[in-house]
Amino acid sequence: MLTILGFVMIATFLVLIMMKKMSPMGALVLIPALFCILVGKGAHLGDYVLDGVGDLAPTAAMLMFAIIYFGVMIDVGLFDPIVRVILRFCKADPMRVVVGTAVLASIVSLDGDGSTTFMITVSAMVPLYRKLKMSLVVMTGVAAMANGVMNTLPWGGPTARAAAALKVDASDIFVPMIPALAVGLVFVFALSYGLGLRERKRLGVLTIDEVTADDPETVLVGAGSGTGKGVSLGKRTGGAGGGTDAEAPAGGPAASGPAEDDDEFKGLDPNRATLRPKLYWFNAALTVALLALMITETLDIPVLFLLAAAVALTVNFPRIADQKARIAAHAENVVNVSGMVFAAAVFTGVLTGTGMVEHMARWLVDGVPDAMGPQMGLVTGVLSIPLTYFMSNDGFYFGIVPILAEAGHAHGVGTLEIARASLVGQALHMSSPLVPAVYVLVGMAKVEFGDHTKFTVKWAVLTSLVVLAAGIAFGII
Repeated sequence: MLTILGFVMIATFLVLIMMKKMSPMGALVLIPALFCILVGKGAHLGDYVLDGVGDLAPTAAMLMFAIIYFGVMIDVGLFDPIVRVILRFCKADPMRVVVGTAVLASIVSLDGDGSTTFMITVSAMVPLYRKLKMSLVVMTGVAAMANGVMNTLPWGGPTARAAAALKVDASDIFVPMIPALAVGLVFVFALSYGLGLRERKRLGVLTIDEVTADDPETVLVGAGSGTGKGVSLGKRTGGAGGGTDAEAPAGGPAASGPAEDDDEFKGLDPNRATLRPKLYWFNAALTVALLALMITETLDIPVLFLLAAAVALTVNFPRIADQKARIAAHAENVVNVSGMVFAAAVFTGVLTGTGMVEHMARWLVDGVPDAMGPQMGLVTGVLSIPLTYFMSNDGFYFGIVPILAEAGHAHGVGTLEIARASLVGQALHMSSPLVPAVYVLVGMAKVEFGDHTKFTVKWAVLTSLVVLAAGIAFGII
């Protein structure tokens, strides 16, 4: 019964948010509360919620201060050089813009933090998408898939969890998986190229043909307050002009602003008042030190971000009024993301507390035929796709993977093979409603979570299957 109710609860949640009958926050709270009552454990709802909140509170704190820290770094211009390189490549071609999104997300994902990746990617790319009237769900989908593949880095989380759960070395899991993950990343780039061609066909290619200096616009999303030349579009060549797209409900019409005569978009306003060019190397050193301390696990990540945010604000904006202005500039993102994390705590708390998630996982594992025993690597890879979507990484790697490893061992399948196969589903995992970083992505892009889900799930599942197929082809799984 708990197995059935668990699947029904998840299906109800997904259907309601994709049909836009409920907001994600409302659905994350009310649906599990209702099902908690249906399973006869309504009296324990408070305990389940508090347990869920306790588990996710460090994540909420980390995201809160990470948003402030990286928001300040975006404000002061730390990431402007790499963004300029990507945007120079993109120009006004929708195909290049989508590919550039995948490349930028992949590069920034090297830090191992999804929230950072999404903040920088959205801040840099969303002005282009809006001005070109491109589908913003294409941007969020591509960024999520690129980050999902890169999330398998040893310091990204899943690999470390798999290593800890199975008591093996993280490098023994990750290094052999590099060829399969590289194929997955190439597939994301190829998919981005295809989606970009579709956007180009729908919209055409733009040319920048005039400079208008009297219509300044701040194009940095959620940060910056200066004026100066923004960007705007000249005439459109080819394509269907202002056609519509069923998968682009969140982009909306884009306003025209000033244009650049060098045919280059500047997604970050180069003249914003918050720039601190004299402190560039200090901010770079601070960020490198932060990432190094995160990777070496010197302190807990929430503590590191709290300290780094305090230092960044104090050094870059010594005046109290300026510090308050920077915090206020990012307050909307902080509140939205933190609120969604605590709402997700209700969902995960009820799933875990009632035992539904354990029954669902064991039902799936027990459903594997004995004849598939020698293929437990393949089975683990396939199961990782839905299980990492419906479960947290902690729940999957510490609760389910050891069971799969034990079943594999009974049929002569090595522990390392199971561990590698368990990484397959991460391309989809990064769009799970239980992943706090995804709310940074959709919140900053102002995309409905349901729209993102409808667009991304099919492509993310395909990406995961490509990684699995490559792993089998290379003899890794």
